[in-house]
Amino acid sequence: MELLPILLMFAFFAMGVPVAIAIAAAALSFFLFADGVPIQIFAQKLVSATDSFPLLAVPFFIFAGTIMNYAGITRRLLNFADALAGHLVGGLAQVNVILATLMGGLSASANADAAMQAKMLGTEMVKRGFSPGFAAAVTACSAVITPIIPPGIGLIIYGFLADVSIGKLFIGGIVPGLLLCVGLMIAIHFVSRKRGYKPMRERMVGPVELGKHFVAALGALSIAAFILFGIRYGVFTPTEAGAMTVVYASMVGFFVHRELKLAHFPAIITETVIATSAVMLIICAASAFGFYMTWERIPMQAAQFLIKLTNDPNVLLLLINLLLILAGMLIEGTAALILLTPIFVPVITKLGIDPIHFGLIMIVNLTIGGVTPPVGTLMFVSCSVLRVSIQRFTVEAVPLLAALFAVLALITYVPELVLWLPSRMMD
Repeated sequence: MELLPILLMFAFFAMGVPVAIAIAAAALSFFLFADGVPIQIFAQKLVSATDSFPLLAVPFFIFAGTIMNYAGITRRLLNFADALAGHLVGGLAQVNVILATLMGGLSASANADAAMQAKMLGTEMVKRGFSPGFAAAVTACSAVITPIIPPGIGLIIYGFLADVSIGKLFIGGIVPGLLLCVGLMIAIHFVSRKRGYKPMRERMVGPVELGKHFVAALGALSIAAFILFGIRYGVFTPTEAGAMTVVYASMVGFFVHRELKLAHFPAIITETVIATSAVMLIICAASAFGFYMTWERIPMQAAQFLIKLTNDPNVLLLLINLLLILAGMLIEGTAALILLTPIFVPVITKLGIDPIHFGLIMIVNLTIGGVTPPVGTLMFVSCSVLRVSIQRFTVEAVPLLAALFAVLALITYVPELVLWLPSRMMD
């Protein structure tokens, strides 16, 4: 009976029940059958999860990302990415990766980025001779970068759950995000050379044209710098940074690009509410599920089990990475992050692993899970837009996944790649 909610949750996942409902229903089974636990606590836990100052950053950054799409910021970033990488082998695929990296400082959501780039660049890649499967794979794998570059929603949620500095997590994500970008670009280069995918132009644009595109994108690029500068010098907290980013993006849209209109805001608010609701419903359901796990001492038992297996931090990280890869293949990334963080953080801290370092490992790992079958959300978004079968996608994604896992191994066993920048900027 102790494991009944967990078994029910996986059964619901297998039946295709929406993630939030599956977790909530599984948690409810515990409150219905457990002795001495009033069922009213279930409702209290659902509601109390929203009473969190750090989680206010989630709707603010989603709101800001939606505003940027309407303000013409995304289009200017695309033109800048094209100027930077259009001359490379596999030009439009390389532009896809560069744009995802630039969007990482803006949209904060991998799923939103995958949907946007599949429509904007994926369809154009197919028109220019790329196979639909490869276009879908590039789009989905590129979107892995978005939540790693600050401000990522996963970084906010992990910082809240693990009780660590969200500001340090933001800054710690910069180097891993750039490494993911480089790794994917290298993989795309080799695949494109083998298949004869051509650059978009014969040579790199000149300094004058590059400067022109850079200036046009400066309003967008300055937003990421604005966030990091404000957090670094204590002007605002990461949560307040979300609200300030909404104001800053609106000013860029109204006064710099002059494309944002008051008439856009009903649609912007609707999109923000829908996207925020999807995340918060999972958080609320996971809060009730977390109460069940704490009551049954499952995190402590799991920690003791893992420590019995090994006291070597490197071996432990390998085991946890393998478990996270499996979890990412079976559970939606946000849900897995919320469910597994309370289990793993006590284990890694006992063995002296920095929770900031581990947070980036966990988020990168689970985000990669969004590209893998059977429940990868990034995979489904890209395949549905480009009408690609899961089988074709899986075959085409192999070299790109190899690059992503190579970067994951690098940041796992070279912690300075994550910790050096926060130690310099936040101390």
